[in-house]
Amino acid sequence: MKIVIAGGTGQLGSVLARGFTDHDHEVRVIGRSVTDPDLRWDGRTAGPWTQAIDGADVVINLAGRSVNCRYHWPNLNLMMQSRVDSCLAIGRAIEQARRPPAVWLQASTASIYAHTYGPAHTESTGELGGREPNVPAYWAYSVAIARAWELAQQSCQTPHTRKVALRLGFTMSPDPGGVFDWLMWLVRHGLGGPFQGGRQYVSWITGVDVARAVTFLVHHELEGPVNLTAPQPLPNRAFMAHLREAAGVRWGLPIASWMAEIGAVALRTDTELMAKSRRVQPARLLDAGFAFHRPDWSIASQDLVQRWWNLHDAAMDRIES
Repeated sequence: MKIVIAGGTGQLGSVLARGFTDHDHEVRVIGRSVTDPDLRWDGRTAGPWTQAIDGADVVINLAGRSVNCRYHWPNLNLMMQSRVDSCLAIGRAIEQARRPPAVWLQASTASIYAHTYGPAHTESTGELGGREPNVPAYWAYSVAIARAWELAQQSCQTPHTRKVALRLGFTMSPDPGGVFDWLMWLVRHGLGGPFQGGRQYVSWITGVDVARAVTFLVHHELEGPVNLTAPQPLPNRAFMAHLREAAGVRWGLPIASWMAEIGAVALRTDTELMAKSRRVQPARLLDAGFAFHRPDWSIASQDLVQRWWNLHDAAMDRIES
């Protein structure tokens, strides 16, 4: 297949590109930092990059301002604008293609669901967030961004292209700079204890299973929102305990609210990423027959830690040589 990944220069795009090229598919990445001028894209306007979409089999759009930032209003507005603008630009390119792709997979987020400690959210039964009591008011804007992102895709008139919104949980891959790399830094420095009490649920998925699920969705006639999370979300306290065990670290300092806020400011990120309870089930994937490679975090964390160390050792070997 010919596969175009828009905004594909980040960690998730690299994970997907590796998965597809390993199976001999042709992958073209468009974005701001690509070297080919015909594939360079500012995330808003049309240009030569649209030719890559014409005749492609699959388009995957991951473009948008990273959520790993402080959630003040300028950044929240930039997150909204970058997601909606890039989604509409991809939609217009598909609308104008002489040979439109068969499927358009659009990134979304499991953060669209309400903060909950109760039953897990599925695509059909999940309550969308934005009105939960006793949570920071700005969390509602994060949900509004996710809803606007999905509505932008739905508004595009692409009758010959099936559209899927990927409601992604935390993608766990050992590559540098990702969320798992950050968690390993915390654990190795004795900071891998429960976060703000640890009751909040973590919805996660390995990078390998993201790539496998995306391939599955290309070949199965699912449309609309699909949860890309492992089937076993678990509380942060248990999540971090399994990771510490896999990393061979016996203890981790519990992170209180005031400590979390200071750390978030220092790291230029936001506490919502870990404080919000995301309890999500991939009901549509499971009902369609998808089988996860790593559905259990206790096993997945061991594999990820081993792969993380392999990458770390390889990097050290390159430096020493």
